[in-house]
Amino acid sequence: MKIVLLENLGVSAQRIEQEKNKLNALNHEFYAFEKTTDLPTLLEETKDADVILLANMPLDAKIIESNPNLKFIDVAFTGVDHIPTQLAKEKGIAISNASGYANDSVAELAVMMMIDCIRNVTPLSKRARDGQTKAGIRGRLLKGKTVGIVGAGEIGTATARLCKAFGCKVIGYRRSLIADPIYDQQCTLEELLQTSDIVSLHVPLNENTRHMISSQQLSMMKNDAILINTARGAVVDTQALANALNQGQIGAAGIDVFDIEPPLNLDEPLLHSKNTIVTPHIGFDSVESMELRADIVFDNLYSWLEGNQKNKIA
Repeated sequence: MKIVLLENLGVSAQRIEQEKNKLNALNHEFYAFEKTTDLPTLLEETKDADVILLANMPLDAKIIESNPNLKFIDVAFTGVDHIPTQLAKEKGIAISNASGYANDSVAELAVMMMIDCIRNVTPLSKRARDGQTKAGIRGRLLKGKTVGIVGAGEIGTATARLCKAFGCKVIGYRRSLIADPIYDQQCTLEELLQTSDIVSLHVPLNENTRHMISSQQLSMMKNDAILINTARGAVVDTQALANALNQGQIGAAGIDVFDIEPPLNLDEPLLHSKNTIVTPHIGFDSVESMELRADIVFDNLYSWLEGNQKNKIA
């Protein structure tokens, strides 16, 4: 089979070469390309491919439509909202993701953002660099705060465990029953927003979660509450959040994800809103998570080749 990797997986060239040699020994062709957004180039790279491997780069529907050989899309990412999944399903193309690879990496970033916001680390760092003191700014403890986890799946629960270690009360929202005892309480989204000191978002992006946090939901939060989004940008109405921050409706926000992948447009509202820390989608990206991701992605591939699909999306 012809197998193509469309972008760097964040591991060494030696690791990719090892996988190439292994696949070649199994009589498969393997090609690794540098990431590009040029559609004609992508169409040429994926021509006659049986398998496509990629991470979070958007996969144009034309690539699927133009390739009758395509049988499997191996996604080196947890979310698959950048893949035309419905089209793939209609054509009988299997899809797997790399579920679990970034649980700890995202959870640690979420808690880092909580601490940065609640202790005013970013503004105080600027003061120190400007030769000023902390005068007039005093942070609060994370210990004793109520943290609301919206989306009590694997990443949300990993975040919950870290918050528990800091002495937080952890409540969770999920449409199905939360079985993990790490949560002190399962509640409705409205109850969570009204009672949480910190709200951390960990839901996938789909038709049910798009803009699930908008002006109405933000108005339910405490005036000094902190919102953390390490999930998907469009889960939050960006302009509504920026307005809430600028008007003092909520206290602060830590944002790792946006409506588009970085680099961002310089007029992005959350780049200019008050009490907001931003990072360019780094939650999933650590040395350890990249190695684990490669392990999962190639295990998905070898398992599918053997007729045993893992981490099945379609």
